[in-house]
Amino acid sequence: MDFGVQVNVYRTSWDDVRASVEAMEAGDWDSVWFADHFIPPGANPEQEALTAFEGLSAIAFAGGMTKKLRLGNLVLGNTYRNPALVAKIAGTIDTASQGRFTLAIGAGWYKREHEAYGWTFPSMKERQDRFEEACQLLRLLIHSDEPVDFHGTYYDADNARLSPGSYDEPIPIMVGGTGPKRTLRTLAKYGDVMNLDGWAGGGMSLEYYQYKAGILEQHCEDVGRDPAEIRRTLLMPCYLTEDKNLIERVVGGLGAGTVAGSRQYIVDRIGEFQDAGIAEIMFGGLGSGDVERLKQYEEEIISAFR
Repeated sequence: MDFGVQVNVYRTSWDDVRASVEAMEAGDWDSVWFADHFIPPGANPEQEALTAFEGLSAIAFAGGMTKKLRLGNLVLGNTYRNPALVAKIAGTIDTASQGRFTLAIGAGWYKREHEAYGWTFPSMKERQDRFEEACQLLRLLIHSDEPVDFHGTYYDADNARLSPGSYDEPIPIMVGGTGPKRTLRTLAKYGDVMNLDGWAGGGMSLEYYQYKAGILEQHCEDVGRDPAEIRRTLLMPCYLTEDKNLIERVVGGLGAGTVAGSRQYIVDRIGEFQDAGIAEIMFGGLGSGDVERLKQYEEEIISAFR
C-alpha cells in the first residue's frame, strides 16, 4: 500500500505548502498531490481574493524540490487547458522528475472560476464529450512513437510529436471521477488509474467502492480491456481522533466521504480497502504546513502497513 497527501493549496502560503512537501520527502510518504482550481472552491466573493496556487506549475515546482515523491494533481480540469498543451507540460514534468508524474484529469465542474477567468463553461454533456475526446488525444500523444494526427469534434493535432515525452514508462493517466455511464467508460478506454474521491460526497464505504469497481470492470469487458491494468486509488479525507463529538462535527462538516476516528479504526478501514485491491491512499484534509500531523500519520497509520 502506498500513501500520499493532497496538500492544500488554497487559502494558504507557499511557505506552508513547501513545509509539507519537504516533510513528506524526508518522511515515509510515497506521493504528493495538489488540486487544480483558480479560485478556492466554495469561496464567497470576499474569499475569491485568497490564494489558490495553479496546479500544474505548483506540482512542477514540487518536483524540483524532491527526489523520491511521485507527483500529480487531484485533478486537473479539462476545460482550463487544451489537452495537447497538457500533454506537452506532462512530458516536461515527467522528464524533469525522472518519471515521477501522473497525469490526472477530470471533466471540470466549478462554474464560478470559468466566469471569473472568461472561460466557456459548457453543458454537462458537452463537458463529458470534450473530456472523453481529450483523454483519447492524451493517450495517443503519450503512447505514440510517431507524430500524431487527430481531428475530433473539439480538439485537433496536426503531425504533433510529444518531445520530450515520458521519461521511461508511459505517463499514467488518471481519469478523475466515477460517473457510471460516461466517466468510468472513459477510464476503461483511455485511463490507467482510478481514483475514488471522498470529497465528491459519495461516501467512503467498501461497498461504495466495490459498486464503482464493478461498473468499471463491466466497461472494461465491453471495450476489451483487462481491468487488472487499471490501478485503484482513494482520495480519503481523514481525521485522526478519539473524540466522538469531534468526529461527528468533522464528518458533518466535511461530508460522508470523510474517515474520522481512532488510529485502529482508520487502520482497519484502510486494511479493508487494501484487501479489496486499493493500491494507494491519498489523505485529504491535512492542513498545509502541519508537519507534526504528517509525522503523526506516519507513526500511527502508515507504519501499520510497512
